Amino acid sequence: MRYLLLINNDADYLATADPADFEAMRPEYFTFTEEIRESGEFQHGEALQAADTATTVRVRNGETLVTDGPFAETREVLGGFYLVDCKDLDRAIELASRIPGARDGSVEIRPIQELAMPDEAS
Repeated sequence: MRYLLLINNDADYLATADPADFEAMRPEYFTFTEEIRESGEFQHGEALQAADTATTVRVRNGETLVTDGPFAETREVLGGFYLVDCKDLDRAIELASRIPGARDGSVEIRPIQELAMPDEAS
């Protein structure tokens, strides 16, 4: 089963944290990523730039509306993700708990909804 592990951080924490703390965490991310590569569970993962670099697009009545910034003002912001393929939710929870960002933020686990493309359905 495939899961998206969404790494969220408190926006206030990100604004005030010492950059050295993030640099100290980087090797932990590399180690975690290498471990799930070796186990065959890693499919993809990326760190995202800060939420204030986001652009939000909406289409209303045929008009495209573009807004600088994230979709909604929230306390937590999406900082990165892992796409994993593992046996079940229990394993996804185990993996999420090992992501360094879970210590000062949270990791949301979302199962991937497998959809067949129209030409694949037959």
